Amino acid sequence: MKTIPNNLFFAGVEAEIAAGRPVRFRLKGNSMFPLLRNERDEVLLCPCEAKDLKPMDVVLFRYRGSHVLHRILRREGDNLLIQGDGVYASFERCQVADVVGIVREVYRPSGKVLSVDNWEWTLPSRLWRGTGVFRSYLIRFCYKIQVVKVDKRR
Repeated sequence: MKTIPNNLFFAGVEAEIAAGRPVRFRLKGNSMFPLLRNERDEVLLCPCEAKDLKPMDVVLFRYRGSHVLHRILRREGDNLLIQGDGVYASFERCQVADVVGIVREVYRPSGKVLSVDNWEWTLPSRLWRGTGVFRSYLIRFCYKIQVVKVDKRR
């Protein structure tokens, strides 16, 4: 697999989305763990309209010179409060205009495709977001389970 710098990659993603075409790519980073897994899961990012953005949507947005894929927690007019599923204490604030696209499908390494409108995605998403202060402990536990699974495969 070829690696390209983030700025070039996301410039291409933005161009495709601006042209009305969806983009599928593999995730890099742990900020959406455990629902989206680093270098394993892929997402289908689609164009979206500002009026359609709502809490629980996972979006790619511009933030402090970078691109971030996180979940919308709250919307107040054109202001969004956003946080990664693998994060408990910090969050981001941005404008609707900063959103590049919205995730519509998740592709697992097994070949399974999850629509974000399907209960197989929405139920775990809502349950995970509801863990509150326990999320930091659950994240550590999930990492340990993931490490054990990887070790058993070797």
